[in-house]
Amino acid sequence: MFAVAPPDRMTVDVTDAASFAAATNAGPQAIADLERYRSYLAEWNEKMNLIGPATLDTFWSRHAWDSAQILPLAPDALTWADLGTGVGLPGIVLAIMQKDRPGFHVHLVDSLTKRCRFLNEVVSGLQLPATVHNSRAEDLSLTVDIVTARACAPLSRLLGYAQPYFKRGAQALFLKGQEVASELEDAAKTWDFEADVSPSLSDARGRIVRVRRLGRGRKS
Repeated sequence: MFAVAPPDRMTVDVTDAASFAAATNAGPQAIADLERYRSYLAEWNEKMNLIGPATLDTFWSRHAWDSAQILPLAPDALTWADLGTGVGLPGIVLAIMQKDRPGFHVHLVDSLTKRCRFLNEVVSGLQLPATVHNSRAEDLSLTVDIVTARACAPLSRLLGYAQPYFKRGAQALFLKGQEVASELEDAAKTWDFEADVSPSLSDARGRIVRVRRLGRGRKS
């Protein structure tokens, strides 16, 4: 069962550090860490193709704001797992934003070794409350409050990655694009789940899928 929320959330235009700070109430230290994170991305991108170079020009809207917007949707959550985190989106941004919050921790999960080398350097350099796991998401035994992902996999496959975390009490917040309706319909053929969909604040085409319950897979 899933429901699409009415468009009561309006897109917020974020173009730079100042407008990001205004949208999120981020302090000077968080802004400085995000600037350093962007520098890491630019530096490593010269050595290996981690991210589309053109997206660095829209870092504050496409990456920082798109990631940070999910924090208020789970204000009490202290432990997060970012599945297929890639270069750390949204996980690195979440860790930066909540760096000084007691008990907050993000597990950054990715199966590609070169990405994990990058993530470890960022986590160490910025002294973030995060752990990098060079592993497949479904092979880990982590207990977290929220599992998240962005641009990781279609929802039907993503739910399979997330199922072990749901068994240990997690819920999910997945950042999705404009094809979310077809992804939900496809996932419903093989999964028994409850979810709602809300508009993204960073992109009018984007959607955020909150999965509250995930049952065992079933045959279509």
